Amino acid sequence: MLPGVAHASILDSAFVQSTSLIFISELGDKTFFIAALLAARASKLLTFAGCAGALALMTVVSVLIGQIFHQVPAGLTRGLPLDDYVAIASFVFFGIKAILDAAQIEEDGAGIAEESEEAEETLEQSGLYGKSGWPLVLEACTLTIAAEVGDRSQIATIALAAAQNPYLVAFGAIAGHCAATGMAVLGGSFISKYLSERVIGFVGGGLFLVFALTTAVGLF
Repeated sequence: MLPGVAHASILDSAFVQSTSLIFISELGDKTFFIAALLAARASKLLTFAGCAGALALMTVVSVLIGQIFHQVPAGLTRGLPLDDYVAIASFVFFGIKAILDAAQIEEDGAGIAEESEEAEETLEQSGLYGKSGWPLVLEACTLTIAAEVGDRSQIATIALAAAQNPYLVAFGAIAGHCAATGMAVLGGSFISKYLSERVIGFVGGGLFLVFALTTAVGLF
C-alpha cells in the first residue's frame, strides 16, 4: 500500500468519529475517576495497564456486538440497512439526552463530583488500595469492566461498529480510551477541577447528532 493511501485510511471518518466521541464521553466518567484515584495511591503504569487494558477489551467486545447487527441477513430485514438505522437512532437518542441533561444542570460540576464519589466508594469497597503487581492490574481491569458495561461510550462504540469500518472504529475507540485514561492517570484529580459537565454534555451531544446526520446522509 502506498504511504499516501495508508495515511488517508488512518484519517478515515470512522477513526476520527470513534476517537473523538469516546474521548469526550470518558472525560469525567466513573472509569476516568477510577483510574485517577487509583493512580494517586498506586503505580501509575500498572493502573494505566489495568484500566486501559479493560477498556480495550470492552471496545473489542462492543465492536463484535456491532458487527452482529451488521451481519443480520438481508432477508430478515427486507433489504433495509438495520445496522445504519440502529446507529442513527442511538446517536440521536444519546445526543438529545446529553444536550437536555446539560441544559438542566444548575450547579456545574455536581455530576462530575458524584461520579468521583462513586468511584471512590467502589475502590474503597474493593480493597484495591495497597495492592501492587498483577493483583493491582487484574483488580483495576475487573472494576473498570464492571463500570463500563452499559455505559454511554460502550453503546456509542456498538453503534459506530454497526455502521462503520469495524477495524477503524476499534482502533479509534481504543485511542480515545487510552487518551482519556492517560489524562486521568497523569493528573485526573487536578484536571477534574477544570472539567465542565455542562460543556462536556453539549459537546458530546453535538457530536452524537453530527454523527447521526453523517450516517443518515451516507444512506442516500
